[in-house]
Order: sequence, then C-alpha cells, then structure tokens
Amino acid sequence: MPTSRSNENEHALLEPPTDGVTSVRWDPASRLLLASSWDKMVRLYDAHRGETMDVISVPVPVLDADFVGDASRAVSGALDGALRLHGLRSGGETVLGSHSGGVSCVRHCAALGHDSVVSGSWDRTLKLWDVRASEACVGTFEQPDKVLSLCARAPAAAAGQPPLLVLTTAGRQVMIIDLRKPTETLQHRESSLKCQTRCVAQMPSGEGYTIGSVEGRVAVEYIDTAAESRKYAFKAHRLTVGGVDTSFPVNSIAFHPRYGTFATGGCDGNVYVWDAEKKKRICQLRRYPTSIAALTFSPDGEFLAVAASYTYEAGDVPHPDEAIYVRKLTTAEVKSKETK
Repeated sequence: MPTSRSNENEHALLEPPTDGVTSVRWDPASRLLLASSWDKMVRLYDAHRGETMDVISVPVPVLDADFVGDASRAVSGALDGALRLHGLRSGGETVLGSHSGGVSCVRHCAALGHDSVVSGSWDRTLKLWDVRASEACVGTFEQPDKVLSLCARAPAAAAGQPPLLVLTTAGRQVMIIDLRKPTETLQHRESSLKCQTRCVAQMPSGEGYTIGSVEGRVAVEYIDTAAESRKYAFKAHRLTVGGVDTSFPVNSIAFHPRYGTFATGGCDGNVYVWDAEKKKRICQLRRYPTSIAALTFSPDGEFLAVAASYTYEAGDVPHPDEAIYVRKLTTAEVKSKETK
C-alpha cells in the first residue's frame, strides 16, 4: 500500500478560519471552495490561487454550509438553529427559517431542483426548503433522535434513481429517505458500527453509502436489502500510541466522483483512500498537523480539499492553528489498480 508524503502538489489557503472548521464544499461548476467554522464565519476561496474571495459574518458559530445551485449563493446552518441564505460576493442575507436546536447539517438537493435545500438538526427534525419561496420551509419531518449527519444523493448517480437521502442520528440509527415521499421513511436501520456515527457519504453510483464512527471504524452498506451479503466494516483510523492500539474518530468521508473510491479523514491527522469493491486501502496521504475535520473532492476529481482543524477529542489543549489544504491528486492516489 503506497504512502504519499510529498506536498509539492499541495498548497494551504490564505486567511484560513481562526476556529474549528466545520465543513468544506466545492462549487459544482468552478474551482471555488466554501468553508464554515466556529469563528462565526462563512468563507469563499479561490482554491487555485488560495485567496479569499468573500467573508460572511454570522452571529453564532456555523455548523455547516453549502452552495445553492451555483457560486452566487450559499446556505448556512448555525448553532442558533437558523438557516441563512447568503449572496456570495454580492452581499445580502435572508433568514429562511429556523430549527429549535442547532443545525448540524445542510445540503443543496439538486435532484429536487435548483432552489431546494435540506437541513438536519439537534431538535430531531429534518426540514425541506425552497429558498426562493416566500415561505421557505416546505416540510418538517420528525426523526427518532438528534440528526448528526446526512448526505443527499450524489449528483452523478444513475439517471432514473430516486432522490435518496441518508441520515444518521444519535443512538446509532440510519434513515434512508426518498425525498419525493419524506413522510415515509424508506428504510430504518441500526448502524453496524458499535459507537456513535460521525459522518456519512453516498456512493456516486447511488448503490450504497459509507458511515464513519468515533471508534475509528468505517462501514460500507448498500441500499438494496438483497445486497446484504456485500456489506462490511473495517478498522480505518487506528495507530499504535505508546505501545497501545488506539482508535481515532472518523470525522469525514468523501467519494471520488469518477472512480468511486473514497477518502476518510480522522482525528489521527491522516487521510486514507479506499477501494470499497476490493476492500483495500489504496493510499495514505501525508499526515497532517492535527485532526482532519472535513474533506471533499472537487467535482472533476482532480483536487482534494482537506481541513486540518482540531476537533477537541482530547479536550482543551494546545493545538496547531486551523488550515485548509488543496491537493492536486495523482491517479495512483485515487484509482485502484486493475486486477491482472
């Protein structure tokens, strides 16, 4: 298993967040990158140049953010429960509505329309939004527990597949929801991992998803219940520390849009790339100076954005400053070798 340690194809963005990074997202049609953070800011970067294009101030820490349709708009979810629509580089802000608890995750839902957004909250609800409507919230749906993470169906999923959303809650529960019928949960599962879920990501094919947990493990699961025999789980982020096998939480998972491989980032500061079909690790990128809080592939799969930001897994201790790196990937780092 090769290890990539060179950083000659990698650069750090200028003016990174000053407190914990909570998300990084690529614009679907450009090289612009959006980042949210605990310093009450949403930042827009030119990922190529590493320069800041816009900085948006929010009254409270921002827990997640995403582009809405194009690079002119973004939506953010914050600790105060508010969902805000921002004009990027043009100014202007609209509070679309709110949850009664912090908005843990928010995503643009291209499968439902250019102006559709979904949000999940610690108040145990999922909400659907039309950001152009006078009454932006078009539906509120109760969930069995606090919503911890969610992912909307990958844009590259095969045509004709339903617009599925995979949502994880406290209590190790996984909800698979057809967004055309959000009142009827398509599947309600219990995570195959023993500890709390941290992140979830859907396969580009739409066939399944992966989840990561605080115990350093990753599970690969499939939507079709007939594919039950294909699911598996494995140790992902574990190191020997002082002679002891130590697990580190998996904070982020992202699928490569072309090859279907996926990257994981953990509190050990490592980013690994995996082949789900062959059940093997393809590559380990260089070790970063602190926890990997978030990561995301560019839409063309040529770049990986990595947020190295301490996630307080060891309490309030001295730690490196926040940084967001943009890495130009080689084929060997993200594509599994063909079997001879």
